Amino acid sequence: MLQKDLDTLVKWAEDWLMLFNEKKCKSMHIGNGKSQYAYTVNGHIIENVEQEKDLGMIISRDMKVWGQCNYAYVKANRMLGLIKRTIKFKRTDIMLRLYKALVRPHLEYCSEVWSPYYKKDKEHLEKVQHRFTRIIPGLKDMTYNERLKILGLWTLEERRNRADLIETFKLIKGLSTVPYQLFFELDKNSRTRGHCYRIVKNRFSKTVRQYSFSQRVINRWNGLDQQTVESQTLNEFKSRLSKLRVTKMGLFMD
Repeated sequence: MLQKDLDTLVKWAEDWLMLFNEKKCKSMHIGNGKSQYAYTVNGHIIENVEQEKDLGMIISRDMKVWGQCNYAYVKANRMLGLIKRTIKFKRTDIMLRLYKALVRPHLEYCSEVWSPYYKKDKEHLEKVQHRFTRIIPGLKDMTYNERLKILGLWTLEERRNRADLIETFKLIKGLSTVPYQLFFELDKNSRTRGHCYRIVKNRFSKTVRQYSFSQRVINRWNGLDQQTVESQTLNEFKSRLSKLRVTKMGLFMD
């Protein structure tokens, strides 16, 4: 069926004089199925790959995120090295602005899609922020948590979990063009403890599914209070999350 769709696309492209470049077409077999069908475009067999970059992300056939983690680490570390070499007077406020604008976005781009769940991947990403905090004059001999507190930074793990909550809020409140029903099922049981936007949690045997966005965020979202989930604006929700971190810091840790 998929090959038939490809043939239809090729025919459409020929009719409109927009031919596909077969050499740039790739196929990827997702999962552990034994079927390895060789798809063709214009009679040419498409190259089969184990992982591929798409929309700025590395997608692997096993749906694990180690490739994306390493890709983000390399890009962010390279930019941090550039800042370290070129900025002579490392004033704290300037370095923070440069880090937030040029380094951290590489570590957080679309993290809702690929947030790591293996400890080694989390630590790999956190190394970049470790390195940045040690660059600031006077902080090198302090512990990582002490440096973060002085600089007013969250760990990258906390920020990824915060991003999950923000995306969930946008979905459920209709601030996203994607309907929340594609990801979540709201709990209709009025006798259940918690706020009025609780999400039903299902069971899955596959680790990849268990740690996907629509599953990993549920316990954290259900742990919020009524006042926070009833925020009228996104900025109000973000502000309440920051206040929650002071009293329930564990909420943002895996």
